[in-house]
Amino acid sequence: MPTGPIGAVLSDPVPQRRRYDSQLRRERAAQTRARIISAGADLIHGFPIWNWDALTVRAVAQRAGVNERTVYRYFPSERELRDEVLTKLEEEAGVNLETLTLEGLGDMTSRILAYVSQFPFEPRVPNDPTVAAANARQREALIGAVTQSTAGWAQRDRVVAASVLDVLWSVVSYERLVANWDLDPKEAIRAITWVMGLIEEAIRQDRRPLP
Repeated sequence: MPTGPIGAVLSDPVPQRRRYDSQLRRERAAQTRARIISAGADLIHGFPIWNWDALTVRAVAQRAGVNERTVYRYFPSERELRDEVLTKLEEEAGVNLETLTLEGLGDMTSRILAYVSQFPFEPRVPNDPTVAAANARQREALIGAVTQSTAGWAQRDRVVAASVLDVLWSVVSYERLVANWDLDPKEAIRAITWVMGLIEEAIRQDRRPLP
């Protein structure tokens, strides 16, 4: 072992450790993370837009060509994975909720729904025969009511107007206002009938829904 000028023992040079972190490693990690997110988005494109149950870590890992441990390395929980996939879908749709304005609401709605229309369609609720018959009677009644005030309208315009009214008076719309927006029942009813009144006014003023 070599000694120094006054007899101090000098140790052999310590070999320089290979840096665990490097630019190349960071780039590869970013690519793997992006591939996992893209795989999740690809899977969602094969499902009805509201059905996220099949978006699991296992399914995403298989689609991305990695193991499940790799997915968990980047996303500690399935919830975090789904959040990132949703962000990816919003980017694909051109949606930025932080910039939403009242004036731009119609345009953003068009972009969202045009994007959603690319996904497979599947009814949310099985069509029970009794419910289906009741829905058919309601649709006929709505079209009849609209037809009374739309003598010069094309039938398709009448159907569109009636269909929007059908959405508004549905129990699902009421439940969403009460459950998601915390409106009390009277407020929810008042909100729905308020919008229905606006549509009724548009119909009477011959403002058609289709150009």
